[in-house]
Amino acid sequence: MSTLRVTAEVLTVHEHPNADALELAQVGLYRAVVAKGAFRTGEAAVYIPEQSVLPAGLIEELGLTGRLAGGNSDRVKAVRLRGELSQGIVCRPKSLADVDLARAAAEGTDFAERLGIVKWVPPIPPTMNGDVESAPDLLPWVDIENIQRYPGVFTPGEDVVLTEKLHGSACLLTCLADEDRVHVSSKGFGAKSLALKEDPRNLYWRAVHGHGVAEVAARLAERLRARRIGIFGEVYGAGVQDLTYGADGRRETLGYAVFDVSAEIDGTVRWLDAAELLEGELPLVPRLFVGPYDVERVLEIATGRETVSGRGLHLREGVVIRPLVERYSPVTGGRAIAKAVSPAYLTRKGGTEYE
Repeated sequence: MSTLRVTAEVLTVHEHPNADALELAQVGLYRAVVAKGAFRTGEAAVYIPEQSVLPAGLIEELGLTGRLAGGNSDRVKAVRLRGELSQGIVCRPKSLADVDLARAAAEGTDFAERLGIVKWVPPIPPTMNGDVESAPDLLPWVDIENIQRYPGVFTPGEDVVLTEKLHGSACLLTCLADEDRVHVSSKGFGAKSLALKEDPRNLYWRAVHGHGVAEVAARLAERLRARRIGIFGEVYGAGVQDLTYGADGRRETLGYAVFDVSAEIDGTVRWLDAAELLEGELPLVPRLFVGPYDVERVLEIATGRETVSGRGLHLREGVVIRPLVERYSPVTGGRAIAKAVSPAYLTRKGGTEYE
C-alpha cells in the first residue's frame, strides 16, 4: 500500500464520453469524475487519493454521505461512474478557502492532517496476527507508489522489469547472519520494527518453514558475506485474500513467492535481483516483461488474467515496475520502484485487503 498524501494538484479536465453533466479531472495519470464546470484545466484543487478515510463533516460537505466504501461509508475507493473509472476525489474544501492552492501544488503541501484524513488500515485476521517482539534489526519493506500518481518515476525508453503483483500478504524474513537467527514479520508489523514470535499456526511462519526460507537466507548471507539478508515474499491462497491463484492458505498448499531481496554488505543495505539470486531455490513472482519503459504498455500488461497458477483462474492485480539496474529516484525519495494496478481489480466486488 502506498503512502497517504492529500495534496493540491494542477488539473487537466477532459470530457466524460458517456455523461453530459460530468467531466474527468486528471491528476498524474489518474482521472476522477467531477461535476461539469466545477473545474477548469490549469486550475488547482485538492486531490484525496484512494484508501483515504474521511471525517464525517468533510463527507457531508462534499455530498458523499452514504456513498463511500467501508462499514462506516467513509473510505475512498475506485468506482466506475457512467462507465469511466474514477480514482480519488477532486475538491476544494471550505476549510482551505484561504489557501493559495496553486502555490500549495508547487510546494507539495500535504493537507491530510489539516483535513482530518487518515490512511485506511486493513483489519488483521487471526492467522496473520500473533505475539510480537521488538526487532530493530528487521529489514523492512517499502511503500510502493502508483505509477499513475507519479508517472515521472521512470523515463520513456529506460530498461525496466515488470513482475506480476500478487494479491496476498507480504512476509518479511530477516536473517541475522552474525547471530544465527531470523526475524519473521508482516508488512504492517515490520513497519513498526516488530517481529512475530515463532508460532506453527501463524501464516508467515508456516510459509517460512514450508519453503525453507530461513535456510536459503543463511546460505545467501554466507555467499554474499552479508550481515543481514532480507527475503520478501507474498503468501497467498484461499483464506489469505479473495484472489487465490489455485492455492489454499489453510493447508499445505499455501502459496509463497519471493518478490524482492535486500542485503546489508559492509554496512550498506542494497536491493538485489531476486530472480538472479534465488532461481531454483525459492518460488518467485512471475516476470512478465523486460524492455524499454512505456507507460501505456505497462498499463496494458497490468490488466488481464493471473499467470501464477498457469491456468488464468482470475483477474490480475497488477504489476510492479523496477529499473533493470537498481537506482535512486528523486520522485519517490528512495528506490525507483512503482506499481500499476488493474482497473478490474480496483472495482471488483467482495475484495479483501488484509496486510
